Amino acid sequence: MTKKRIFDIIQIGNTEDVPSRLFDWFIVAVIILNILTMFLKTFDAMAPVYPLLRVIELVTTGIFCVEYVLRIWTADLLYPDRSPAKARLRFLRSFDGVVDLLTILPVFLLDGFIVFRMLRVVRIFHLFRINAQYDSFQVITGVLYEKRNQILSSLFIIIVLMLASSLCMYGVEHDAQPEHFRNAFSGIWWSMSTLLTVGYGDIYPVTAVGKAMAIVIAFLGVGAVAIPTGIISAGFVEQYSKNEHASAAFQDVSEVGEILIDKENELCGMEIGEIRAEYGMMILLLLRGDLTVLPRPELTVQEHDILIVRSDKLQKKQQGRKRARR
Repeated sequence: MTKKRIFDIIQIGNTEDVPSRLFDWFIVAVIILNILTMFLKTFDAMAPVYPLLRVIELVTTGIFCVEYVLRIWTADLLYPDRSPAKARLRFLRSFDGVVDLLTILPVFLLDGFIVFRMLRVVRIFHLFRINAQYDSFQVITGVLYEKRNQILSSLFIIIVLMLASSLCMYGVEHDAQPEHFRNAFSGIWWSMSTLLTVGYGDIYPVTAVGKAMAIVIAFLGVGAVAIPTGIISAGFVEQYSKNEHASAAFQDVSEVGEILIDKENELCGMEIGEIRAEYGMMILLLLRGDLTVLPRPELTVQEHDILIVRSDKLQKKQQGRKRARR
């Protein structure tokens, strides 16, 4: 029971358990303190308090180590369908396990190597691991996942425009500025800053043709950047509209509700028929992205699906009515 209780407490995003929620906030505070210490050590003016900062770094890293060991110890509860050894190996290879390990390693490795010092930045991703379990972050990741094909296509368009503009600018500016446009790839930096509307001004065209091309490329850049921005914005609007529609459609029917499936949900990966048989749950509809799917028994529930279910309360009422009629 002690192991199970520790597992429940250290589970991220278990909002129904007060100690677990407090533990999440404690870990967030420790991560922020650790990252703040890392930033303060880069200031020469903080040299007198370097020993104190080092102590804070060691203490916070020690807390990370304890948490890491506890998560390895309780991995068999996180993956109950695997043996203890395979469950621990699965955790070590997971995103959470890798981030935890990279958070700890820089303190014990030699600081003289720049590659080890760069690993300290990975501590910031610890915050993403905490935040990834909450609904606000899941909405963002869900939209990016659903619109991944459109986003990748828009990024491909930007890359093509970047290469084309670099090649064109090389052709018209090479003779005038051979030191800046030595070859076709020398204009990549200029095309990137122009297409992405940054415009640092360190490299710029000096010929009349080059300036005219730069105007056209700048206009193309505004449209190119607007494409992925519009896709992501539309995805958020669709997501919130879908959530509002789902809640509004059943707001007057207390016996009907919805279940959002995430990767930690035990229903993820199960078939509709298995869920009905094991949990006695009546599934009315399945929402998958923009689709409304009829819950066939052989249909497998996936991450980000929304199940529209009828509660046992309504079923009991119906059974009672049938008995009363008899």
